[in-house]
Amino acid sequence: MAFWNKDLLRLTITIVLAAIASIFIGHFLYLLLIICIGFILRQAFLLNQLEQWLQSGAKQNYPASNGLWEEIYYHIFRLKKANKKRKKQLSRIIEQFRKSTAALPDAVVVLGEYDEIAWFNNAAKLILGLKKRDEGQRIPNLIRNPAFIEFLNNKDPEAILSIQSPANAQIMLQIKIVTYDKNAHLLVAHDVSYLKNIERMRKDFVDNISHELRTPLTVLKGYLETLDDMGDDYSPLLTHALQQMNNQTLRMQHLVDDLLLLANLETKKSQNDCVEVSQLLRQICHESSAIEQLNSRIELFIDSDVNLIGNDQELRSAFSNLIVNALKYSDQESIVTVQWYQSGDSAILNITDLGEGIPELEIPKITERFYRANAQREPEKHGTGLGLAIVKHTLSRHDAQLKISSTVGKGSCFSCVFPKQRFC
Repeated sequence: MAFWNKDLLRLTITIVLAAIASIFIGHFLYLLLIICIGFILRQAFLLNQLEQWLQSGAKQNYPASNGLWEEIYYHIFRLKKANKKRKKQLSRIIEQFRKSTAALPDAVVVLGEYDEIAWFNNAAKLILGLKKRDEGQRIPNLIRNPAFIEFLNNKDPEAILSIQSPANAQIMLQIKIVTYDKNAHLLVAHDVSYLKNIERMRKDFVDNISHELRTPLTVLKGYLETLDDMGDDYSPLLTHALQQMNNQTLRMQHLVDDLLLLANLETKKSQNDCVEVSQLLRQICHESSAIEQLNSRIELFIDSDVNLIGNDQELRSAFSNLIVNALKYSDQESIVTVQWYQSGDSAILNITDLGEGIPELEIPKITERFYRANAQREPEKHGTGLGLAIVKHTLSRHDAQLKISSTVGKGSCFSCVFPKQRFC
């Protein structure tokens, strides 16, 4: 404010001197006009001087001036200095981020609005095969995997894509896309080759053990049946022991059969035909009711004549597992509802029971191998722990989804949702 007062004082003194001079020579208005024109020209000169200094980047010290203009130059200089300091801090932070991101074992790629590559770290060079000259290129032009392109177009933040590395077929990647700005995305690729190898070794081990156990179990079961047929004069203790051995042998046989079925679902190619679902469900429900040896607890509703392209035996196994589970884990007097219907572009099989239900936290886990939702239930209700895993793999091979809703104490509903492309 003091600088403005100086300029105002200077202008006032000039006008007063002009007024005094006009007493002797007259023409006060002309003198006042000349003073105003001179003041305006001076301001125009100083503005031009400021513009030239700013145009040069304000790199040099500001021009010598006085009054209000000196104050303006000083404030601009201070702002420029503060911005320069802030820019250095931001540059240092960005550099630290780049170094830390570059050191990550996972591949990280920054994508722009049109999926063009803005930046990537060292790991992306190794497992995605990107090169320095690829910056600015659209990543779909470099990684031409159809599954990857579809995944990139969807940009589902919850989705994870598993594909082979485009740079090395021996490397398996899990890719996730994170949106961190309106038109900016972060692609993260994680090398899961080790985990996949461990999973493959585990599956191979289980498959091999299953095959190796089948022969001795068959022999053992045969000898037990022979001992059963030899007579009825065994002692109660021996009779009980033989019964227990038969039960446990049968249980192991079911476990081996389920393991081999699961292995076939994971490895063998499916032979597909047009499956008459309504007829298949009637057969399964009739067989399940016969096994129960009670009045039929199953209510079957066929509300659609849609048939499916698939494997008859695989679908029979999946549907049977769900229906038998519903019968097993609900009261003997309760009803199990089986409904086949069409909703929009999907065909849906709903299997609803009024049983004990499944805790919400356990629902995502019950399709894992050997997982049991309630370890405290009665021994006679224990299964192999593979039934729902078989269902999940079967539906996956048929492009379908398994949806589970359940309330503890009220029952559960298992829904098999088949897409329209599976209709026949």
